[in-house]
Amino acid sequence: MDNNKLTTSWGAPVGDNQNSMTAGSRGPTLIQDVHLLEKLAHFNRERVPERVVHAKGAGAHGYFEVTNDLSKYTKAAFLSGVGKRTPMFARFSTVAGELGSADTVRDPRGFALKFYTEEGNYDLVGNNTPIFFIRDAIKFPDFIHTQKRHPQTHLKNPNAVWDFWSLSPESLHQVTILMSDRGIPATLRHMHGFGSHTFKWVNAEGQAVWVKYHFKTEQGIKNLDVNLAAKLAGDNPDYHTEDLFNAIDQGDFPAWRLHVQIMPIEDADTYRFDPFDVTKVWSQKDYPLIEVGRMVLDRNPENYFAEVEQATFSPGSFVPGIEASPDKMLQGRLFAYADAHRYRVGTNHNTLPINRPQAEVNNYQRDGQMRSDGNGGKSVYYEPNSLGGPSESPETKPAAYAVSGQADSVSYDHHDHFTQAGDLYRLFSEEERARLVQNIVGAMMPVESDEIKLRQIGHFYKADREFGQRVAEGLGLSVPGTE
Repeated sequence: MDNNKLTTSWGAPVGDNQNSMTAGSRGPTLIQDVHLLEKLAHFNRERVPERVVHAKGAGAHGYFEVTNDLSKYTKAAFLSGVGKRTPMFARFSTVAGELGSADTVRDPRGFALKFYTEEGNYDLVGNNTPIFFIRDAIKFPDFIHTQKRHPQTHLKNPNAVWDFWSLSPESLHQVTILMSDRGIPATLRHMHGFGSHTFKWVNAEGQAVWVKYHFKTEQGIKNLDVNLAAKLAGDNPDYHTEDLFNAIDQGDFPAWRLHVQIMPIEDADTYRFDPFDVTKVWSQKDYPLIEVGRMVLDRNPENYFAEVEQATFSPGSFVPGIEASPDKMLQGRLFAYADAHRYRVGTNHNTLPINRPQAEVNNYQRDGQMRSDGNGGKSVYYEPNSLGGPSESPETKPAAYAVSGQADSVSYDHHDHFTQAGDLYRLFSEEERARLVQNIVGAMMPVESDEIKLRQIGHFYKADREFGQRVAEGLGLSVPGTE
């Protein structure tokens, strides 16, 4: 069988790919060997900057199929009609580790989804937890700094981790989940996914509701024992990546059922805590889960870099019928995620095949690095214009909602950071509580400052007295006023 000819990037055939062009058999190498120069230069540039967070991840293609028509709540076309299928791509990731870090560490998992809808791409960028550590985006850079490496030692720094958490009591609910059994999923297939934030759905009549997303794994929840997770981190640091690829390759397609909680717009003003606070969950007794559809992953990427590494997701990639809420973390992420991709992949990242919408794209964006399409050709390049260029669609304008108050740097009105963490602790079995406490004690033991430890223990006490007492005993400390 004839092999294809090896060529340069400009399509010229390569005569010798084993020996560089030299002056005689011993060299020196000639600068006129343009194939060698191109090969080395491209190799030096093969890596784009890794993501600051969510650097280590795995992805797969699949589809989303509607099982319950909720068009009375949203006009999003891809959610209309039972049986409707939309192609999609999913990426799962750890948060804190670098590109080469281990899969089985204790860390939240990113749960990023891209739906290629007929109205443009819709990205849902969440985690495997329904909440987060902080509730205002202004704290995000500082939080992530604590999860990264010390600038002098280049080692992970538990002092910074627990100092920040102890000074940010809103983190307690997420810390409790992270230190529980669910902090280390058995595989990427055996965990739930959540949009985490509150979003707004708007129907064809312009009526709006608040909504939260829950993706329930059909494989069931499974978690890793801490000792097995540590062993796997050394023996097979790509364990989760390998498991997802092999499952799909063998026809064992993972699936999740999407459910939503729906809150009437007016309830946000009277609910017992702020429903836009991403450190809180909505009670399912108050707002029951409603099934929407089923997500199935049935095709592995052909090339990891092209499809997984270059995939870009932004919670600001909305389609008509799905909009932002006043959630302060979400508001910051609307800018930060898209901006990260402009820096990391390039301003034209949405023209890459993995990110390219299946819907027709018409706009006045021109030029920029790596512009791989026709760049708008000779068409009109400004708006408004009288030359028939694309114009706005007033019917897709986001729905209005009322705002009030003074422009100021203020926090949410609700400051109870302890009730839901305590409720969660009391839901655990005795065995789960014991493992939770053991995990916390093990993580806090290296902290050098007793002041930091005692401050954090105080938060556990406020959530549940037994919770705080057991952590204190494990660390050999007592909290003043609790004896």
